Amino acid sequence: MSFLTDLTRMWFTRSFRPFVFTNRYDNELDYADCDRLGLYVHIPFCRSICNFCPYCKEIYDPDKMDRYIDSLLKEIHQVGSNIKGKKTVTSLYFGGGTPALAVDMIGEIIDALSEHFEITDGIGIELHPDNVKPEILLKLKDAGVTRISIGVQSFLDKYVGVLGRAKVDVDAMKKALSEISFDTVSMDLIFALPDQNIEDLKADIEMAFETGANHVAVYPFIDFTFTSSPIKAMAKRKKRQLMDQMTDYFEKKGCYRSSVWTFSSSEEAKYSSMTRDNFLGFGCSATTLLPDQFKVNTFSVDEYCRRVNSDKLPTSLTIDFKKRQRMVYYLFWTAYSTRVNIRAFEDFFGVSLKKMYGFEIFLAKLFGYITETDGELILTSKGAFYFHYYENYYTLSYIDKMWGLMRNEAFPERMVL
Repeated sequence: MSFLTDLTRMWFTRSFRPFVFTNRYDNELDYADCDRLGLYVHIPFCRSICNFCPYCKEIYDPDKMDRYIDSLLKEIHQVGSNIKGKKTVTSLYFGGGTPALAVDMIGEIIDALSEHFEITDGIGIELHPDNVKPEILLKLKDAGVTRISIGVQSFLDKYVGVLGRAKVDVDAMKKALSEISFDTVSMDLIFALPDQNIEDLKADIEMAFETGANHVAVYPFIDFTFTSSPIKAMAKRKKRQLMDQMTDYFEKKGCYRSSVWTFSSSEEAKYSSMTRDNFLGFGCSATTLLPDQFKVNTFSVDEYCRRVNSDKLPTSLTIDFKKRQRMVYYLFWTAYSTRVNIRAFEDFFGVSLKKMYGFEIFLAKLFGYITETDGELILTSKGAFYFHYYENYYTLSYIDKMWGLMRNEAFPERMVL
């Protein structure tokens, strides 16, 4: 198996690299013909900084937040005015940071986006457990939010401290969620923590559902080089065993698997900001994915505001995809949902998936990574684990390097991955 692992990693690396990003200024985004376009908005402020979190964030300051939101609205209108009329989009997600710190301005942001885009499949927002209060939830619902994702990470005392978190007030959260309803209430948990076993995970999962979740995301801990977390990565064999036990547990509960990491009590409950063919990102560190380009906004709040207020887009780095790079990117993130539709790939790229990757599909079937049913390639439990393995490799080889650089340089001249 190590040979197959090395072979797959070599193929993955050669298919992606070299990724050459440049600091190239474009003041327009060509998204008029993009189908299944999603929207993402980043709010980079938190009341405290978690030691394991790799995302773009800084300590909340109300005056700086106000300046940031003003600039965010300008960016939205600048990008939205690129085409005439309203563009139909699938969904809108707010991430951070802690977006609920801007709860009184979320409605204004949604209204600005609605001037240019027609959102057809709901609005989601990430919440810190401290945000799960009736008055905040009601404001979000009145603004149009239909899905919430609560970053619990763990309910267990033995992990709260090591994650640098405060203990969740379960009773208060349960009461608030019972008073204000949403289509999806998702809760984020982390697995592969020190000495964690399946009983620990079961306790967290059960508590999430009992507290009001109808959707649970259990993400693996990833040891980013630039975070201050004292946690070390779990050994591969132990992680594989824990993930298999977790998957089996969800299946026995009758849960629906909507992605490698997410499980829900019904197929209708869904929350994911990643599985989009194309998307537009607004705010610091937000990314934009188009058919032939990938763009990243600056991570600096000050530089973001300065650039936008000069009537320029805050793009820091851009890559023009080679076609095979775009195909691999498409397959990688589509497979996150545990299934790849063969026809959808052909519709997107105008070429047969099996013509492009027939040998790789043959090997994946041979080694038990995927099955094929009704025109879809579906990850097996074994395939889901190895997706995690390569996502971890991708994250540390690409994202870790990119985010590490952009945390220190607002507009790098060039970056090669």
